[in-house]
Amino acid sequence: MYKQVIVVRTDIRMSKGKLATQVAHASVTAAFHAYKEFREWFSAWWAEGQKKVVLRGGGEKELIRYFTDATRAALPRALIRDAGRTELPEGTLTAIAIGPAPEDVIDKITGHLKLL
Repeated sequence: MYKQVIVVRTDIRMSKGKLATQVAHASVTAAFHAYKEFREWFSAWWAEGQKKVVLRGGGEKELIRYFTDATRAALPRALIRDAGRTELPEGTLTAIAIGPAPEDVIDKITGHLKLL
């Protein structure tokens, strides 16, 4: 019933390790947001096993659009920009996370995206 999606940029090159790190940053940040402001959703998601789905997001414009849609829908969310210490320039948008929240609500925003 509840899930979290992480949408990753696919128009930039990231090593597998960098990609995993950015996905983790997005997931934890959005989950913390949910824990603080959407406790009922967070608790239900936690009890169900913390379902997460990682999706192909396209470029920066697309990620910002999905993030804006999640903001308008009043969903837990996170937008992740790289610190610039390794592979990417500082401030590079790498991923967003939406949820944990009800699956049907998240799917209205990201249901058309393909798995990474």
